[in-house]
Amino acid sequence: MPEMQMFPPEPDHMRIHTRLYEVRAYHMADDRLMLRGAVVDEKPVGLYIEHDPDPLWMHHMILDLEIHFPTLVIQKANVTFREHPHIGCTNIVDHYKKLVGMSITRGFNAKVKELFAGPRACTHTTALLQAMAPVAVQSMWSMRVASARTRGESLDQMGEGPQTASPINTCHMWEESGELATAVREGREIEIPLSISKRLRTLGLTDDVWRE
Repeated sequence: MPEMQMFPPEPDHMRIHTRLYEVRAYHMADDRLMLRGAVVDEKPVGLYIEHDPDPLWMHHMILDLEIHFPTLVIQKANVTFREHPHIGCTNIVDHYKKLVGMSITRGFNAKVKELFAGPRACTHTTALLQAMAPVAVQSMWSMRVASARTRGESLDQMGEGPQTASPINTCHMWEESGELATAVREGREIEIPLSISKRLRTLGLTDDVWRE
């Protein structure tokens, strides 16, 4: 199977900065989801310190959230600063405890801006938080699949899912009068995600396996 590459080949220009976001979701229990996110700002070899043989991380923040499923209410929040440019940067860490009790549903980003934007918090951690929130919503289906797998159930046995967070009107494909939203309202099956269908074909399997 070919290696998956996030970027095309490098252009013929000097790279001067890389920002990395990674967010991982974990099934802790049928009613609990964990999100772990990290943000890194990296300067390339030799840019800031001429003879330094290694890349230099200017920022490295980690944010852990424990979230109730399916309400998506944050129950625990913990921020760790691994790399930061100023001694006082870490003074803001406990401010992110205010996330506890907030629900990652519509209106979440507005509340985040109110509490954590600009001088009220750390711009890098807040940007990471805004990148993490959609992952909780994207993990709704995966939480149900993971729970079904642990119980030995097929996807057809899962039944109707919780309606706490809906994809309706989150993008042009899920516009409320579009084909996908209409199919969901009418109880019809929607198309299998293309990435899953392509992987099944690579494995010599058919789309029917997805529901088994």
